[in-house]
Amino acid sequence: MTTPLKTLTARLAGAALIGASAASLVAVAPPAAAQADSAAEARLKKIEAEVRALQRKVFPGGDGKFFEPQIGAPAQGPATAAAPTTVAPAATAVTDILVRLDALEQQLQALTARSEEQANSLAQLERRLVALETAANAPVVTAGPETAASGTQPSIQPVATLPTAPVQGPPATTAPPRPPVQQAAAAPVQQRPAPTPAPTTPAPSATRLAAVQAIAKPQTADVGDDEYSYGFRLWNAGFFPEARQQLTRYVEKYPTHAKISYGRNLLGRAFLDDNMPEDAARWFLRNYQANKAGERAPDSLLYLGAAMIAMKDTKRACIALAEFSDTYPLVAAGRLASEFQATRAKVKCS
Repeated sequence: MTTPLKTLTARLAGAALIGASAASLVAVAPPAAAQADSAAEARLKKIEAEVRALQRKVFPGGDGKFFEPQIGAPAQGPATAAAPTTVAPAATAVTDILVRLDALEQQLQALTARSEEQANSLAQLERRLVALETAANAPVVTAGPETAASGTQPSIQPVATLPTAPVQGPPATTAPPRPPVQQAAAAPVQQRPAPTPAPTTPAPSATRLAAVQAIAKPQTADVGDDEYSYGFRLWNAGFFPEARQQLTRYVEKYPTHAKISYGRNLLGRAFLDDNMPEDAARWFLRNYQANKAGERAPDSLLYLGAAMIAMKDTKRACIALAEFSDTYPLVAAGRLASEFQATRAKVKCS
């Protein structure tokens, strides 16, 4: 019995030693194990933080549950992200406005250039139309009696042929050979200039020269208008020969001027007021046929009737007055109503 007890006691003593040694070991081990665990956990946390920082670099804007802003400079990220959002839109808006302003300026320049080109082309077209009208009426200017004979107004054709018809009749019937015909053809050429120099050849008196010189000639940028205005002033003052000379210079030198219709009509008035109805009739007919829509074409047609009345040609006077009332009814009832009634009262038309 003693042996088992001894063995049991020995075993218990060994177990106690083992427990004591284990207790001592346990008492010594926890501090070392705790230090090892804390170092490993710190390294693990550092690695996790670095991984999160790497993830934020590689995948910016990820879910906040997995990529918390823990590592790096958090203040710089939002600052750098906010800077473009505030400055860039302002810069792009300003540049957009500048681009649009440049485009508007270019469009305005293009429109201005196009309007100037169109105005220039319209002016050129007007000049060409005036040149074509004057070219179409050139025969009327150069040979008034012959163009009147072949004109479009048969009712007024005999007006321009009055001076030449009596002269050309006898040679055609009495002298068939060529020499008499040439002499007869030359006779009207000698008779035409004969009446016109008669009033102008006499030397004017000193008082008349002084009175003419007292009438000032306009000096403006429009030279053609100055020539016409000076002729009008001479006619208005009663200096009909001087007015005819001045207006003839204007008509010949400025055939496409804006007041050419005024000039031809006033030249006829200068002849009619000086008791030269035949020459006046030629100019009135020429002005009417040159441009029936001219400013003084109605006046010329009315004064053509007055010239026929002065020549005691009732038939042609009635034709001219009837054509005036038919072609220009508004003018006959308006601006020239009194003159039309006074002229019509001088002649009895059927």
